[in-house]
Amino acid sequence: MRTKDVGLAGLRGWRSSVAGAVATPVSRRSSFDEDQIKSVIGAVFLILSLLYIVGAIKDLVADGD
Repeated sequence: MRTKDVGLAGLRGWRSSVAGAVATPVSRRSSFDEDQIKSVIGAVFLILSLLYIVGAIKDLVADGD
């Protein structure tokens, strides 16, 4: 498994559309290719999702006390 694949795994549904719309103009203005940019965006979405889930679990455990 490559690092790029992990980032691209975070792109599902509307997130993929956002990454696609952003990656093309950014790749034209930078030295990165579209897949690299999409993988970074996907990784950010994946991390944000994980943080949301961890926060929800913490709230659930705290409400159980």
